[in-house]
Amino acid sequence: MTLEKQFIDKGIKKNQLENFFEREYPRAGYTGCDIQRTPMGVKITIYADKPGLIIGRGGGRIDEITKKLEEEFGFEDPQIDVQEIERPELDAKIMAKEIKNAIESGANYRRVGSGVLRSIIQRGAAGAEIEISGKLSGSRGRTERFQDGYMKSCGEPAKRLVDEAVVHAKTKPGTIGVKVRIMEEKPEEIFEKELVEEDAGAETEEREEEEFELGEDKINDIIDSSIKEAKEKIKDLDENLTLDDYKEILEYEVDDKKRKGMLKFLEKRVDNMEEDE
Repeated sequence: MTLEKQFIDKGIKKNQLENFFEREYPRAGYTGCDIQRTPMGVKITIYADKPGLIIGRGGGRIDEITKKLEEEFGFEDPQIDVQEIERPELDAKIMAKEIKNAIESGANYRRVGSGVLRSIIQRGAAGAEIEISGKLSGSRGRTERFQDGYMKSCGEPAKRLVDEAVVHAKTKPGTIGVKVRIMEEKPEEIFEKELVEEDAGAETEEREEEEFELGEDKINDIIDSSIKEAKEKIKDLDENLTLDDYKEILEYEVDDKKRKGMLKFLEKRVDNMEEDE
């Protein structure tokens, strides 16, 4: 048998095993399995959200499944290990199945999609994307997308960091496809870039606060603007403006434009600040 043929046969056998466990444990939150060849035989590690449903009381179901694996797949003395998924909200397959089961039970797809997305993000995922496609309402099919956070769609980070799963819900109008993509963490270079930007932003804000000075140029810019624009500019600077600054702007307005609306606005600001003092 050629090397290519061996890889193909292993892939087919792995797929058949996946389908077998899916059928055997529909409610256990099964997400996948690993097959390892050992000197003693074959070790199969099963990953599931509810391992108790796989093990059974006193390990009874393990003995039962071991016999089936020997008969149907020809494994000699398979050793089965069941591992619990620590954070099921970050497992795309578990979340996709949760949406599938809810839709098949008659739940509203929008409520289910947004609810599952929220739980994924709250559990600490960097980003998530959910696509629900099919006859969601009416006779025509369409796709609804729910997304939040940071997500890579292509390239090496997408392959390495994004967990993806596709399942199909059977409903009366037809089959509905559910696709879930979860990015548990951002690439290291993105984290570093964000940290640099945050530090630079904080330094800029501190520098602006330290170096703020109203100055004649800023006053002229305010006075030469329309009343609406002048008020907006003053509101943007409000946290940095002192009573003396407001009085200075008022003096320029009195000497230059003498606009009633602007004078009223500035006089009210001066009066309020004097009362506060």
